Amino acid sequence: MHELLRLLSGGDRRSIGRANAVAALVLDQPALLGVLFDGLATTDPVLRMRCADAAEKVTAMRPDYLVPYKMTLIDQLSQVEQQEVRWHVAPMLARLPLAEPEEALVLAILRGYTKDRSSIVKTAAMQALGDLAVRNPRLRAEVLAQIREFTLIGTPAMQARGRKLIARLSALNGA
Repeated sequence: MHELLRLLSGGDRRSIGRANAVAALVLDQPALLGVLFDGLATTDPVLRMRCADAAEKVTAMRPDYLVPYKMTLIDQLSQVEQQEVRWHVAPMLARLPLAEPEEALVLAILRGYTKDRSSIVKTAAMQALGDLAVRNPRLRAEVLAQIREFTLIGTPAMQARGRKLIARLSALNGA
């Protein structure tokens, strides 16, 4: 096992472990992002969760680091059912440079996430849909309608996030 993965191993899902320290290491050594993606493929749910957390933190700062992992994210990691992985995969999907067919796949994945059992996954998916709509004006009206619906029927977290997203997207649309 790679030393980076050892730093993220052990404990339980209630702790992020050393994910912040690992993210800082990967920002300094981008080639290590591949190790995190390897960790996302393990059967250990704690390690998968922490690898997803660290990768998401890295790519929040450097979304361009995701480009080599685009199809892995879309085809494989988006299908992982573990909620702690999904809530980190959602924002990474929204950071990808997408061709139109890929964008349609990502939109379908995120809409599926809005039906997840986890309120956190649903809220992360809403945010990711909003982020895509900010980048692509063609998506704004449709995503805005969906976010309005989620805001009406969702959990308190979804309602709060929805209000912020509605305000942001409405301002961009000039509505």
